[in-house]
Amino acid sequence: MRAPKFIGFDNYLKLIDDPRFWQSARITIAYVLYNIPLQTVLGLVLAVLMDRLSKSVALRAVVIAPYLLSNVIAALIWLWLLDPLLGMTNVFLGLVGVPRQSFLAAPDLAIMSVAGINIWRHVGLTALLFYAGLQAIPRSLYEAARLEGAGEWAVFRRITLPLLRPVLVFVLVTSVIGSFQIFDTIAVTTQGGPANSTSAIIWYVYESAFRFSKMGYASAMSVVLFAVLILITILQMRALRAGSSDLE
Repeated sequence: MRAPKFIGFDNYLKLIDDPRFWQSARITIAYVLYNIPLQTVLGLVLAVLMDRLSKSVALRAVVIAPYLLSNVIAALIWLWLLDPLLGMTNVFLGLVGVPRQSFLAAPDLAIMSVAGINIWRHVGLTALLFYAGLQAIPRSLYEAARLEGAGEWAVFRRITLPLLRPVLVFVLVTSVIGSFQIFDTIAVTTQGGPANSTSAIIWYVYESAFRFSKMGYASAMSVVLFAVLILITILQMRALRAGSSDLE
């Protein structure tokens, strides 16, 4: 609550020697690596299945339903489902002989569980984005490829993936940016625990600013995160452009 005091780059220099910051960075990267590949692959598989097997509006409504819940509601639902004593998830695991798991209370499972919750919520939106992209691909291309004897994998690799590139770029860029800013689910389910195993960067920013009143330090971390996200976005777009040219 004191008057602001200019300290130059001191907060940025402090970040370099802050083990908690680097721990939060590692946790955030682990979350992104758990979340993005699985969410993208599952979304693409669901989109292809909806395109090939059924174009039912009701099915699409079921797929998108989890995304219509707020992050807080989705986190509360899974907080109850993953409860080690009363949660239905452990009840089903017990039916197949798997012992009870403390999904959100075990340091080695907590961040994976948080990633799983967010995959469940967002995979439907990812699937619908890919599905919309598939509808824009001319069917004549598939028919011509099959007349030439191309198999399913060749058709997918040579036609579907290159023409889905704009959607893929959008999905990956927005998903990665969102994943680096994971907060709601952590705030509801683990609050950074156990033993700081889910203390992602945004959670550490929140704690620094609103628990410890280190507004300048929290702002410095936010600026660093902003710069990192810009860099990652540029690298992603360049890599996907290069990859698409190779596919073509």
